[in-house]
Amino acid sequence: MAKDKAARQPQSKSGAPQRRGQERRSDDRGGRGDSGRRGVVDRRSGLDRRRGPGRRRTEARRAAEEGEMTAEQFDFLRAINEYKSVNKRPFPTWTEVLDVMKALGYRKVAESTDIATANGQ
Repeated sequence: MAKDKAARQPQSKSGAPQRRGQERRSDDRGGRGDSGRRGVVDRRSGLDRRRGPGRRRTEARRAAEEGEMTAEQFDFLRAINEYKSVNKRPFPTWTEVLDVMKALGYRKVAESTDIATANGQ
């Protein structure tokens, strides 16, 4: 039955069936047409939704996200970039990142703490 319907439709030069009927894009019933476009309302509250309600960034986190780095962060970044260029690895594994940290002199000297409380949150 679908073949019969397709055979009855007139075709364009490219072989695609020509469509008949009302043009929906110019519909004034609130579709996507320019004449029916509705105003957009921004309902966000100003807090970043990804962090959840009421969670604020610490000063160190805010500075890091805005591109301000401490000397320690900058040394780590340089070491990772050097590792990537020397070993031709654009995306090092976590094991390789740990190796870079150990090469910088980082060692575990204290007991593990909860990550959420370690950053002062």
